[in-house]
Amino acid sequence: MSETSRIRMLERAEVPPELAAVYDALRAARGVVPNMFKVLAHAPAVAQGVAGFLKPLLGDGALPGWYKELLATRLSLLQKSAYAIRAHTLSAKQKGATEAQAAGVGNFERGPFTEKEKLGFRLAERLHRGADAVDDAFYAQLTRAFAPAEIVELFLTAAAFEMFPRFVDGLRIPLTPPPAAQ
Repeated sequence: MSETSRIRMLERAEVPPELAAVYDALRAARGVVPNMFKVLAHAPAVAQGVAGFLKPLLGDGALPGWYKELLATRLSLLQKSAYAIRAHTLSAKQKGATEAQAAGVGNFERGPFTEKEKLGFRLAERLHRGADAVDDAFYAQLTRAFAPAEIVELFLTAAAFEMFPRFVDGLRIPLTPPPAAQ
């Protein structure tokens, strides 16, 4: 991946006050402002909307935030998005995923996951292939393991992280340095 974004990244001092607050919240939560947001800042309303969308989606809800971050990591691996792999692996660990879980996403069937968690990863892989890959028999398995709110979070997390790696990689947004390097 190129070291230069196709669209210049805006630093905190260059953004309007409402986005400066988003930058501050991201830095407080993650220890860093992801480079994706520094590009999104060119469209302030979109940047605020994306931040508002991702906070509840990737936070603790019907499913734990660390698990949804690992689902995003799995989809990022399938898309070979170095940016997204790094970002979501770090966020998963910050939200409570173990080193073994973060390392096990590449081969989740053998990783330190429950059968229910593995089923969620299987859903993400099926959706990656296409919505038709989630046939009625597989959906029935999901409904036996997951409550409706969990299913909504699974599907939306998987769908969202088909989009974000394409956005980041298409614009050649460079990897966000880890928090300690900022």
